[in-house]
Amino acid sequence: MTNTQHATENLTIHVKVKDYSTWRTSYDEREKSRLSAGITNGRVFRNAQDQNDIVILQDVADLAKARSWLGSDDMKATMQKSGVVGTPKVRFAAAA
Repeated sequence: MTNTQHATENLTIHVKVKDYSTWRTSYDEREKSRLSAGITNGRVFRNAQDQNDIVILQDVADLAKARSWLGSDDMKATMQKSGVVGTPKVRFAAAA
C-alpha cells in the first residue's frame, strides 16, 4: 500500500440541518470559498424520508488545503449559522 495522494480525492459530508432551505442558501453562497480550498464539483443529495438529512459529494484537488478549510473557525461558524445539527460526518476517499 502506498501513501501517495491521488490527483483528485472525493470528499463526502453527511449532515443534518434544521431547515434545508436556510442551509442551501448558505451552501450556495460559499462556492467561491470552496473553490479557494480546491473543493469542486459539489453534488447535494437529500434523504427521501427526511429532507433535512443531506449528503454532499465533492472533488478535492488538495487534501491538506481542504482539511484545513473544513476545520477552520470560519467554517465552523458558518455551519452553526446555517443550521447544521451536531457534528458533520466527513470522509475523504481516493479512487480504488
